[in-house]
Amino acid sequence: MTKPVIYKDLGRISYLEAWDLQTTLFQELIERKMHNRKCAAEDIKPQQHYLLFCEHPHVYTLGRNGKEDHLLLDEAGLAAASASFHKINRGGDITYHGFGQLVGYPILDLDEFFTDIGRYIRFLEEIIIRLLADYGLKGERIKGLSGVWLGVGSSNVRKICAVGVHLSRWTTMHGFALNVNPDLDYFKHIVPCGIDDKSVTSLKEELNQTIPLQTIKVQLKQHFKDLFEVHYIENT
Repeated sequence: MTKPVIYKDLGRISYLEAWDLQTTLFQELIERKMHNRKCAAEDIKPQQHYLLFCEHPHVYTLGRNGKEDHLLLDEAGLAAASASFHKINRGGDITYHGFGQLVGYPILDLDEFFTDIGRYIRFLEEIIIRLLADYGLKGERIKGLSGVWLGVGSSNVRKICAVGVHLSRWTTMHGFALNVNPDLDYFKHIVPCGIDDKSVTSLKEELNQTIPLQTIKVQLKQHFKDLFEVHYIENT
């Protein structure tokens, strides 16, 4: 039986506003889980899972394991780039979000799916790998690194999607950031994910054409649905 997931397309939204929403939903899932563990059977509340898609204005975020000197801009440089900077609670190092990049935030109670963080991250990567295959691109993983890469095994390895998550009580937040049509120059202001010997790319760069974000959303929703075995409750 498929599990219900509430889908929300947040459109363009500030990073902090989306983070606040994630946090609220994340806490609600945990509270509902704790309630259900303690209450009588007739008082159990069905768990709610979410998949949020959005696009952020220019922002750099630093994960809890990251190094602040991987941001190569000072406050004046951030202002000149019309970008903000935030330290956050996901795993991983520093990354960039901006216009033309599709960000996905699954907020799931993994107790209702599987309690395996490695498998969960591989599933997020697999969604992107399947999407890239739709466009004739071979997305791959690199052992020891998160995200999805192109050109693995060649002299031109490049990252097209970052993955970074946070879990508490097997409940997830944060997720993935797929470079569809972003301005790749913004990645020059950081050491992306703390990796200084590999480049960053996008669908636009690889295909030499602009792909509408709405098209990518439809395809990613389908791959997420197939892999996680869910059905959607639309809440745009």
